[in-house]
Amino acid sequence: MKKTILLALLLISSVGFTQKIKVVKGDFKFLSSEKNVNVEFNYSNLLLMKENMTESKYVENRKNELNEKTRGVGDSWARKWEGAKDGIWQPKFLELMAATVSKEKDIVFQEDLKDTKYTLLVDVVWIYPGWDVAMMKQPAKVSVNLKIVDSKNKNNVLVEVNSENAPGDQWGSNFSNESRIGEGFAKTGKSFGKMISKDLK
Repeated sequence: MKKTILLALLLISSVGFTQKIKVVKGDFKFLSSEKNVNVEFNYSNLLLMKENMTESKYVENRKNELNEKTRGVGDSWARKWEGAKDGIWQPKFLELMAATVSKEKDIVFQEDLKDTKYTLLVDVVWIYPGWDVAMMKQPAKVSVNLKIVDSKNKNNVLVEVNSENAPGDQWGSNFSNESRIGEGFAKTGKSFGKMISKDLK
């Protein structure tokens, strides 16, 4: 039993995922006089798992796998997966970003804002859901490309940031893939918010 516990702890400790986030272009100083920034999320370039499956392929495989075990469960999961974008991932990103940015500047980043000078484009490019089997677990990972652009000319990129492998994990057990991924979005939002705050001090 002790050997099993030790092996589990070693496995957990050996899985170290470090988020890499860097500015590719520009800075955030142009936001100093802004009050509102529109936000748009894009999943059209999303790949999943180490195999880099398209989202449609991943959902199809996972749905079929779950339906083979228990009829109907896969269909329920597919609806849950799609709902996680608006229900978990995007709110987590925006909430944690707002919490860090608001320490330096009163700027609202929100979806569906009209007549804003700038728009934040969040292009979600890769997700690894991770797993949790009680004593052993592997966190989710989320990679995104972030651009703040001119709302009237989205080819005009003011600042671009790449964030890779933001870890999605929390204390205790978390058996929901969608929830773990949400923590990766939260980590991304927090790190991005810190970058903005640093430039606006």
